Parts: sequence; C-alpha cells; structure tokens
Amino acid sequence: MTFKLTLIRGLPGSGKSTLAKSLDINHYEADMYFLDSEGAYNFQPSKIALAHEWCQEMTEKSLSQKQSVVVSNTFVRRWEIAPYFKMAKRYGAEFQIIECDGDFGNVHGVHPATIQQMKRRWQVWQ
Repeated sequence: MTFKLTLIRGLPGSGKSTLAKSLDINHYEADMYFLDSEGAYNFQPSKIALAHEWCQEMTEKSLSQKQSVVVSNTFVRRWEIAPYFKMAKRYGAEFQIIECDGDFGNVHGVHPATIQQMKRRWQVWQ
C-alpha cells in the first residue's frame, strides 16, 4: 500500500487548512500547537520554533507507521520544505506539494504588510 506526505503551502488566508481538512488523512500544522484544550488559538511568537518541531515530530510519527499525512503551513522558503522532503524519502513515502493561492481572509489576523513581505520572499520548491 502506498502512503504519501502532502505539503500544502500558501500565504495566510489562501485556503491551506480548509483543503488539508478535506483530505481525511492525518493533518498537522504548526498552528495546532497553539490551540488550548477548548480549541482556542493562543499564538506565542516565542514558541514558533517549538510549534514547527512538534509538527515535524507528529509527521514523522505518522510516516513511521506508514500512514499518509498532510501538512499545511506557509512553507515560504525552500529550507522549510526540505526536512519534510527528507522525511518522506527516509520512510519511502510518496511526496507531493500543493500550492494554494486563494484569498479567503486569514483567520489569525496576519497584517497585510507581513503577507506582502512573505510574498516577496516566496521561493519555488524545484
């Protein structure tokens, strides 16, 4: 049975999480780290590295069990994608990237100037 690691990348508000949830497989994103037990979002910038580490750990755990995974994050720069690409190779998972480019308004209140900066820093994967 083939299993897959799918990365969904895009700017805030582009539809990444909505698409990921529709795939009905293990879904992780760094933002999940900031949800409390009631599901309220409490972003803490000082913990962003921990959030991404948690996301990678959860992804690796699923892949080690031969389970398909979708990870939705902005993935603006190639170096942000690279650990997941290597993980897919290590576990023999098919690797796929989907880019979202919708404009649905971001639920986390990311300032438009920050989004424009991300757009300028955007790198294609390959």
